[in-house]
Amino acid sequence: MATSEELHKRRVEAVARGVGSTIPAYVDRAGGGTITDVDGREWIDFAAGIAVTNVGNSAPRVVEAVRAQVERFTHTCFMVAPYESYVAVCEQLNALTPGGFGKRSALFNSGAEAVENAVKIARHATGRPAVVVFDHAYHGRTNLTMALTAKNMPYKHRFGPFAGEVYRVPMSYPLRDGGLDGATAAARSIEMIEKQVGAENVAALLIEPIQGEGGFVVPAQGFLPALREWATAAGVVFVADEIQTGFCRTGDWFACEHEGVEPDLITLAKGIAGGLPLAAVTGRADLMDAVHVGGLGGTYGGNPIACAAALASMETMRELDLAAAARRIGAVMGERLRTIAAGDPRVAEVRGRGAMLAMEIVVPGTLTPDPAATAAISAACHAAGLLTLTCGTYGNVLRFLPPLVISDDELGRGLDILAAAFG
Repeated sequence: MATSEELHKRRVEAVARGVGSTIPAYVDRAGGGTITDVDGREWIDFAAGIAVTNVGNSAPRVVEAVRAQVERFTHTCFMVAPYESYVAVCEQLNALTPGGFGKRSALFNSGAEAVENAVKIARHATGRPAVVVFDHAYHGRTNLTMALTAKNMPYKHRFGPFAGEVYRVPMSYPLRDGGLDGATAAARSIEMIEKQVGAENVAALLIEPIQGEGGFVVPAQGFLPALREWATAAGVVFVADEIQTGFCRTGDWFACEHEGVEPDLITLAKGIAGGLPLAAVTGRADLMDAVHVGGLGGTYGGNPIACAAALASMETMRELDLAAAARRIGAVMGERLRTIAAGDPRVAEVRGRGAMLAMEIVVPGTLTPDPAATAAISAACHAAGLLTLTCGTYGNVLRFLPPLVISDDELGRGLDILAAAFG
């Protein structure tokens, strides 16, 4: 087997430079809460493929379901010759997602695709053009979703012009907005929408219940319900982007459940299928069914192998009660992170929910972001065998997304490495 050094040399000659990687090691196998590279080095995994392998890598039910499906058939295109597993995934999503109303689902390949289709559905159903998004938002890398995304580098830089009729308003960011309560922060955003866009022009209000790439920003209590209430009154489609927060990650199946918010549409991907590419839009039946036949779809959307993996993943989540596991991870990890923060003035805040936690790093005594210190801490973790990620509009947030099946020993060893990296 080639070494990581040999593989990197091949990569430089074969792979486009614009595709980056967090660590210089090449993976041989992974499972539970660890990754092993081709040189035999083990890494404790606090990334989960960016919140994808919630059930772990090579989860037994997923492996068996994929193997069985590959032996039957790999593809027909649901739009050409449909199959049961696509229907079964939609049935489960309709039942699992919040909202006591009739629902329909449609399956796609990626989170960005799900977001684009949610916008299509909202525009078609309402006849309105505008989409409202929030500061620090991340929604994808396609042309429309780059327009919806707030951060320029690396996501948007020199890739424009972007899709129009996208409007951005302030997010509730308690650390950086003076600690505004949720209702006040929502009123500020709503006033801007009504003055600068006009509610009657807005098709969709699109928000991550906890922001992902933007820095794991948790809005103040009451912010989401107030926006939901306004959207309902204004005839605006409320879209919850749960691509990173969904499937037990935050201690509930979906993050908007924490405050009892029932979105009109919800976009899903990442943790849905144990690492296989699958995404979905699930929502109110009247909205989903408003689109004409043939208006939604795609060649690979709801691929039968990915659907088999999704059904097995959701069964694993239920069987192992991974929502409860996320809460346990959050309790253990949160306590350690707060202990580190108490002894290090660079940590402005520890935040998150369940197994989706973060530390914001600043120049001590200020709220000035310190991306250099953040990168150095993360690099020290990598050198010691802990895979961590950074994020945030300012590049100054350490984020932690362990697989929900990580063992207590793996979690503890990872947190020891993290504490040592703060030195």
